[in-house]
Amino acid sequence: MDHNIVSCELLNQIILDNITDGVFTIDHEFNITSFNKSGCRITGYNCDEVIGKKCYDIFKSNICEGQCAVKQAIQTGQKTINKTVYIINKFGYRIPVSISTAPLKDRSGNILGGVETFRDLSAEDELRKVITKNYSYHDIISKNAKMWRLFEILPQIAESDSTVLLEGESGTGKELFARVIHQLSHRADKNFVAVNCGALPDTLLESELFGYKAGAFTDAKRDKLGRIALAEGGTLFLDEIGDISPAFQIRLLRFLQERTYEPLGAVQTQKADVRVIAATNKSLAQLVEQGRFRKDLFYRINIIRLEIPPLRKRKEDIPLLIQHFIKKFNHIQGKEIQGVSSDVLEILMHHSFPGNVRELENIVEHAFVLCTEPLIQRKHLPVDLFEPLNKEPDETYHRKLEDVEAELIIKTLREHNWNRQSAAKALNMHKTTLFRKIKRLGIELPEIDGRHKLNKH
Repeated sequence: MDHNIVSCELLNQIILDNITDGVFTIDHEFNITSFNKSGCRITGYNCDEVIGKKCYDIFKSNICEGQCAVKQAIQTGQKTINKTVYIINKFGYRIPVSISTAPLKDRSGNILGGVETFRDLSAEDELRKVITKNYSYHDIISKNAKMWRLFEILPQIAESDSTVLLEGESGTGKELFARVIHQLSHRADKNFVAVNCGALPDTLLESELFGYKAGAFTDAKRDKLGRIALAEGGTLFLDEIGDISPAFQIRLLRFLQERTYEPLGAVQTQKADVRVIAATNKSLAQLVEQGRFRKDLFYRINIIRLEIPPLRKRKEDIPLLIQHFIKKFNHIQGKEIQGVSSDVLEILMHHSFPGNVRELENIVEHAFVLCTEPLIQRKHLPVDLFEPLNKEPDETYHRKLEDVEAELIIKTLREHNWNRQSAAKALNMHKTTLFRKIKRLGIELPEIDGRHKLNKH
């Protein structure tokens, strides 16, 4: 008889360990009495770490304190089917799970405790975000003080319809910030439409933004709605706005001032109801100083300005982001990588990340392709990660020197009414040397001739 009982228990455990959902049982005191392998995988605990522990100490769910489903099953006999809740795993990450609960009874119908099954919904949650692009505020991962100051004001910014300017280096997450502002706004149920202004020449950018009518040009066989029309009622995100030409800046200024536009080949003006968010990886104020960006356009978009710090200035976020990307690629690639080795973390903490968060994500994805171990090791990292380490400070220093040199030349030229010869003399260099520097540094000069004013003295 005892042998048959043991066999049944072993059989039950084998069955439980071969299903993909987590399963656990508790007694009347909420002590965990059994826990299957899938439950260990989802929570990160080993079975011997949870048996005998209180279930609320292991799961730390958002319903543990007041609306515990398994407690309700024990006390009332009522079952719960596919209820979505959040638990906190062993490593401190918030995981969405679907739970079902029921009372655990003996053959006589006496309630011995409760049983709960839980299914990890993280993969479905990630897939939903990829499909719908429905990013939430909590997808911006950071514990940096400056980032949190930005988080605190995002809801107020989202409530208004004022134009927002996001400044930050490439890869810092400017579009993610723009999507969060859109999602927190009253326009969240309408489209978020992004346009990369730096990737298109003027003619293509004009047709992309404003659209065109059939016959507007040779290949225009039918009407095409522009991005502004597609964003009607929602948000228009103008990425890399600092790269648009002076000629197109005039057209964009008119649209921002009047919120009207004309599709190519149209005779009627269209009115637009869109919230505009612009982004740039350059300093627009500096471009205005250099005469490369219209001052009136700058004032039009610089109503609310948010500066997103680069990853090298918030290195405390690197471990958080590493774990976030590991979790993401575990779901995508079906692996169970737990983290990175201590020397890999040290390497990444000392890296300057010129590509910012995007670069870190690429490094983790590269490592995932090669890694077949529980921890990502140095050998799994991209080879070129180590090559630029000695060069980066020199390159950064060189870029800073060029910026200072350009500012000095512009300042001197302005003081000498843009007279090149007089400015070269003040800078103690030959005028041809100054001409070469102006060209190399990309300094745009105004269409005036300082020599005329100089000759009058």
